[in-house]
Amino acid sequence: MRGKSGYKRKTIEPDKRFVSSALAKFINYVMERGKKSVAEKIVYSSLDEASAKLKKEPLDIFNQVIIAVAPSVEVRSRRIGGANYQIPMEVKEPRRTALAMRWIIEGAKSKKGLPMAKKLAEEYCEILSGASYSLKKRADTHKMAEANRAFAHFARLR
Repeated sequence: MRGKSGYKRKTIEPDKRFVSSALAKFINYVMERGKKSVAEKIVYSSLDEASAKLKKEPLDIFNQVIIAVAPSVEVRSRRIGGANYQIPMEVKEPRRTALAMRWIIEGAKSKKGLPMAKKLAEEYCEILSGASYSLKKRADTHKMAEANRAFAHFARLR
């Protein structure tokens, strides 16, 4: 990695309903074309629908889903001696939650024929039941890291 590392941007204000900064970040990920109120309606209604199905608190559902999907290892490409190696590395916290949120939204968008709020609620339920797009994505990432474990010693070279 060349140059200076980026600076930390300002922290995100927590959302209005649950006072959770993680949920506010998720709302920002769902948001398209700057329409935050629409994104809030989508996320809140999806959480309400999922909590009605699962009979749990909405914020608990959200936190469980993020923890279930967040990857612990991933592969990073590194050039060593003229060859590129896929090196398994631990995923640090901000990236871990960002990947989880991105994969959940991708999984919801891949479903067809329903409003986004219903698709998100379905994705939450599928994640907690153990069969969803985002869990498959996490498993694939972990499998790739496991397959390239032989190159883990390159991670310590700097």
